Amino acid sequence: MKKLILAAAFVFAFAGQSQAAQTELATFQTIKQIDAGPLNVGYVDEGPANGPVVVLLHGWPYDIHSYVDVVPMLTKAGYRVIVPHLRGYGTTRFRDPNAVRNGEPAALAADTVALMDALKIDKAILAGYDWGARTADIVAALWPQRVKGLVSVSGYLIGSQEAGKNPLPPSAEQQWWYQFYFATERGRIGYEKNHRDFAKLIWQTASPQWRFDDKTFDRSAAALENPDHAAITVHNYRWRLGLAQGEAQYEALEARLATFPAITVPTITMEGDANGAPHPDPASYAKRFTGKYKHQLISGGVGHNLPQEAPRAFADAVIAVDHF
Repeated sequence: MKKLILAAAFVFAFAGQSQAAQTELATFQTIKQIDAGPLNVGYVDEGPANGPVVVLLHGWPYDIHSYVDVVPMLTKAGYRVIVPHLRGYGTTRFRDPNAVRNGEPAALAADTVALMDALKIDKAILAGYDWGARTADIVAALWPQRVKGLVSVSGYLIGSQEAGKNPLPPSAEQQWWYQFYFATERGRIGYEKNHRDFAKLIWQTASPQWRFDDKTFDRSAAALENPDHAAITVHNYRWRLGLAQGEAQYEALEARLATFPAITVPTITMEGDANGAPHPDPASYAKRFTGKYKHQLISGGVGHNLPQEAPRAFADAVIAVDHF
């Protein structure tokens, strides 16, 4: 009888361990580092070294784990996939400790080109959402020779400080409440102090039907502990309102972006049917894409973090744009 009880206990314990193993979150096993432009960039590099390259760019306040399910789908299809921590996230650091903690859009786009240069990648498919989509849009608009195809959640997100001066209808202004919060010193201090809780609130409001658990959030929130994260976030949103200066080396790029240049590379834009974050109507930006173009609405309660909420649809879009 005692042996039976011990055996049963062993089976129960083993089953419990197996169940725990099955519920462990996927993560990236190896984060590489490379000097690229002003940064030492932390990045994922998976898939065949000689495969066609895809660069996946995450948004705010998320991290590279938005693509943790997308990456194996793409590597299985033969792609080499690069997923960098943007400036202010994860293990990415400024090489010069005195560098301006600049979050202006042209700087993030230049970071992407510098990373491609450092990795000796001549041309890649770029894909992203939120800040990542804006960055991918800018690279496609200003360096089209480096972009084989583009997947952009929420479409054409290129803007300018001049455009940012234009007031929106009250309901739209309300959606941007955090931008006005960051414009204040209270907001800067508040975000530095409460960035984890702040990020969780954004996740909940931007994806109201996404039932992520604490482990999923914590896995990404760790990237927000980067010492430059709060400064870059606040600078980005203040820059958009014309409340912060950019850097001289990006002025010419920002001037070109202020003309709202067309994107000529093959493009698929996407939108979730439950995106709770501010986003433009697809009809308002379709004409900005002058190459082969398609828009996809992803149904099923999909919110702002589309790659993590609907990884199969996102991976399929990357593969599809490669064959446009």
